[in-house]
Amino acid sequence: MANFDTLLNLKEVVLSVLFVAGDGIEKDFLAEKLQVSTKEIEKAITSLQEEFCKDRGIHIIQYKNKVQLSSNPAYANFIGDVLNPIREKSLTRAALETLAIIAYKQPITKLEIEDIRRVNSDYAVQILIDQNMIEVVGRKDAVGKPLMFGTTDNFLKRFNVQNLSDLPDYEQLLERIKTIREEEDAPKGETLFRDVADLEFNEELPDFLKGEDFVKIEGDSENAG
Repeated sequence: MANFDTLLNLKEVVLSVLFVAGDGIEKDFLAEKLQVSTKEIEKAITSLQEEFCKDRGIHIIQYKNKVQLSSNPAYANFIGDVLNPIREKSLTRAALETLAIIAYKQPITKLEIEDIRRVNSDYAVQILIDQNMIEVVGRKDAVGKPLMFGTTDNFLKRFNVQNLSDLPDYEQLLERIKTIREEEDAPKGETLFRDVADLEFNEELPDFLKGEDFVKIEGDSENAG
């Protein structure tokens, strides 16, 4: 193993490793394999984040104890124009609402999700599983042993949240869901869902949901969940 004479040298090596890895790498693992201290790794990552930020096309994100290269979310639309699969990953309002509930209440069963949302959530849960936003984390010790769901590391990466403790207050979420229910129960046009510009959590969308695309679902309320 070559010696790292300067921070620049270590920083560039870390950047190269992250580029080739693609997925997130634990910082402790990086330090161990590069034979440097965790403090030196942290310093290199901080320097990279200062360089790859704001208008740069590539950002450095951290979640849990991992670090990873990520595209700048400000350029998501441009990326989507070139790479159609990215645009196919847009989440419906129902899926986002379900995801938020799981993020706050995990581990949670589908029935418990539906008790909160008051609508069938089969479709929303399946979409979130397909997009690796949630996963089965166990079974509840209850009749039927229902599956319990929790968020994945991919959820943290997509919404740029380092830890679940960084999520906004849960009471704000409950209040917003109550408002959504009242609006959905009122006479509406062709769609259950309002435009994304109207979606607010106590006048402000939680940071971890900002920047997400929404699509409208055609059909009746029984198929909207």
